[in-house]
Amino acid sequence: MDAASDPQAAYRAYGPALVRKAERILRSREDATDVVHALFVDLLPKWNRDVDLPYLYRAITNRCLNVVRDRGTRARLLAREGAAAAPVGRVRLEDEVVGLGLIAALAERLDEGHMQVLVCRFVDDMTQEEIAEHLDLSRKTIGKRLDRIRDEVIRLRGEEVAS
Repeated sequence: MDAASDPQAAYRAYGPALVRKAERILRSREDATDVVHALFVDLLPKWNRDVDLPYLYRAITNRCLNVVRDRGTRARLLAREGAAAAPVGRVRLEDEVVGLGLIAALAERLDEGHMQVLVCRFVDDMTQEEIAEHLDLSRKTIGKRLDRIRDEVIRLRGEEVAS
């Protein structure tokens, strides 16, 4: 059976790559494995031939971003209660290293399209051309989205300094 018609074959074929992608975002092999397993469990009852690798990559990215958002929310709640929030990992953003907390903060300010570009560029380390091809957008659109992401990072940094 081929991966398009059989979810078990798709898991065997694509599972390791999906776990690696999730691990790059979440910085935890266990969390990445859980996210991939949950995706396949959710897809089993409604599996169809439209489920391909690009679809699975987008689904994993979205689920990982939700986990990051949840971590950010949890950290804010703990900080509000006076408890110290544990660090949630680090990724490279341009020439400086920032915590995934920044990505969680950006997730609250940016739409899903901008977040996909952010993950492709700064987590998956794709070039603008690769992102444009992957998301089926123009390179100019990718550049504009990256500019908006940088503007939001500058605004967030300004708010942190003002606090």
